[in-house]
Amino acid sequence: MIVYLIVDDVEEQKEIASGMLKKLGYSVISVSSGEEAVDYLKSNSSDLLVLDMIMGPGIDGLETYKRILKLHPGQKAIIVSGFSETDRVKEAQKLGAGSYVKKPYLLEKIGLAVKKELEK
Repeated sequence: MIVYLIVDDVEEQKEIASGMLKKLGYSVISVSSGEEAVDYLKSNSSDLLVLDMIMGPGIDGLETYKRILKLHPGQKAIIVSGFSETDRVKEAQKLGAGSYVKKPYLLEKIGLAVKKELEK
């Protein structure tokens, strides 16, 4: 079973992304911060992260991804944000993250990004 970990500090955004991915037939876990994501992945694994870039308070998406890569080198991820693509997004992509998806979520957009990343 494919398991996705959604990392977003906004409850409504987590619910929207979870609902869409569940509709596409995936198993979903969601957490509210980068720190929670790192803690979860210390003893679990995820086929794909859906990682919000801008979270607060605490560590942002890029720092979260860097810490997760130390635990799970090669961890697949897609980056999501309500803001435009930034240098931090590009840096995460250089580390191995896949597509950047701008919020608000669209089922087709997130579905294609997920499919593309899993096929890598």
